[in-house]
Amino acid sequence: MNVPVARIFLLSHMRAYTSLIGHILGSHPEIDGYYEMHLSYAGIDDLARQACAYATHAAFKPGSRYLFDKLLHNDHAFAPEGLGDTEVSVLMALRPPEPTLRSIVGLFARKPADDPYATPAGAAAYYVERLAALADFARRHPGGYVYFDAPLARTDTPRLLAALGAWLKLATPLTETYRTFTKTGVAGAGDSSPAIAAGRVVRTPTVYPELALDAAVLARAERAYADARETLIAHAADALTS
Repeated sequence: MNVPVARIFLLSHMRAYTSLIGHILGSHPEIDGYYEMHLSYAGIDDLARQACAYATHAAFKPGSRYLFDKLLHNDHAFAPEGLGDTEVSVLMALRPPEPTLRSIVGLFARKPADDPYATPAGAAAYYVERLAALADFARRHPGGYVYFDAPLARTDTPRLLAALGAWLKLATPLTETYRTFTKTGVAGAGDSSPAIAAGRVVRTPTVYPELALDAAVLARAERAYADARETLIAHAADALTS
C-alpha cells in the first residue's frame, strides 16, 4: 500500500466550506482524503490508524504525497508536536457567525432526531466553544499554520486556491471543479446538502430567512469570532483575508 508520507489538517468548525475545500484538495493528484474522519492526532500511531481507515474504502493515488483530514470538533485532539518527523501542513479557517449559525441550524433541523445543533442556542454554544479551542491552538503553535477566511472559497476562489497551492507546494494548480467520492454527501462525513455533489464551486449561498437569531446569542458569537479571527491571523505563518 502506497501510503502518503505527509499530512494536511484543516482545523475549523462546521459549515465553514470545509467539505468544499476537502473535495478540491482531495481531487488533486498529490492529495488523498477529502472528508471528516472523526479521529484524534496526538501520536505516530494515529497517523497509521488514519491511513488504515482511509484505505478501507479508497485506494491511494500512485505517487500521492499528502493524506488530508479535517477537525471540526473539540472532542478530537490534535497535537502536531506528537507526530514525530512527519511533514504536517496545518490550515485554519473561520466563517462569520450569522451565516454559520443559520447554516448549522438549517442543516440539523432536517435530521429526524432532535439535535442540539438544530437550535440557535445550541449551534452558538458549539461555535463559541470551537472558536475558543482554535484560538488556544493558535496561541500554542505560533507560526505553525496558515489561515484563510472561509468565505473566500466562494467569493474569491481563484485567489484562495492559488494560496493553498503555494502553501502546500503543489506541482500543479488546484481547480474549482472536483471529483465526488464514496463518502460525498454522506451524513457524518461532511456536508450532506445537495450542493457538495455539484462537482464545482456553487457561488450562490443557501440562506435561511425564516430562521430568527436571538440578538444576545448572535452578539456573543460575533465577539467570539472577532477575538478568534484576530488571534489566528496574528499567530499565523501567513494569512489570506477578505
